[in-house]
Amino acid sequence: MKKIVQGLMMVGGIMTLAGAAFYITGWFLSPYIYIIGAGLFAIAQINTPYQGTNKIIKRLRLQQILGALMLIMSGIFMFTTRGNEWIACLCIAAVLELYTSFRIPQEEAKEQ
Repeated sequence: MKKIVQGLMMVGGIMTLAGAAFYITGWFLSPYIYIIGAGLFAIAQINTPYQGTNKIIKRLRLQQILGALMLIMSGIFMFTTRGNEWIACLCIAAVLELYTSFRIPQEEAKEQ
């Protein structure tokens, strides 16, 4: 199961990056690639629950899931708006994901 989740996260991340990069060129399929990749990435993050009792890690996991949902929301903005609102949402999601990707391993190391 763990390899499936890691594979989903890897494929989703690559598709999300490719969709965002191709959106700049104006390719009409790029929002579809982006939103499918963001969906796979969000599914992978939601399906990796934390089983411990540390409140800090639970809070960080919620922030991580919020970041994944904001990735999906930025894909929806690609379809519904014609401006650059999706970029602002993507930047917020990226900051949340980056912050939690550094903090969760630190907290797990403290816990052990």
